Amino acid sequence: MDMAKVSLGRIVGAALTLGLLLPLAGCTDGGGADGAADGRPAVIAPGKPGEKARTLSPEQAAKELPDDSPNAADRAYVRNMIEHHGQALTMSALAPDRASAEGVKRLAERIAAAQKPEIGAMEGWAARNPAPTAAPGGHDHAAMPGMATEQQLGELTAARGPEFDRLFLTLMTAHHEGALKMAGEVLAAGNNAAVEEMANEVAATQSAEIHRMRAMG
Repeated sequence: MDMAKVSLGRIVGAALTLGLLLPLAGCTDGGGADGAADGRPAVIAPGKPGEKARTLSPEQAAKELPDDSPNAADRAYVRNMIEHHGQALTMSALAPDRASAEGVKRLAERIAAAQKPEIGAMEGWAARNPAPTAAPGGHDHAAMPGMATEQQLGELTAARGPEFDRLFLTLMTAHHEGALKMAGEVLAAGNNAAVEEMANEVAATQSAEIHRMRAMG
């Protein structure tokens, strides 16, 4: 993913979407060479470090928007991460009645509070960006990085007190590490800016929680 193009695309896209079209006034770099100089609306596009801003017409700005059409990596990430987050919610829901450490209970609450809206955002993205054709066959969600097995979930459900705390921290740390791997893969192979933002948010939030869980364990 070309980060320079993505950054320019976000700036220009936001300007076009929100109608932040600035009328030209005074001197700009290149004057009419880069944009309108006759009083028509224009978009000011910040330059790269060390470069001056450019003035673009709305038509020129639209042409410079990078193509961030979702690719297979974007779609797979969103589809799989919805399931991945879902298991984290299942595990976190066990904590209030089974955990003994208040820190574990609070952690579970924070995980649920962060991942529920993330699931909603990803489901909304998936609805707005349906796959061109249905992929053949099913998806082995159990094979995703960090996913707890049915046996592990059963052990966690049966555990109480300090044993639950230990299992929860162990399984959730592995679960978060799997999410970081998935986020890194889509950041390397994806093409959609919205998915990139979601993956960056997952990486930032779950990295911090991994450090917290390791300190607790």
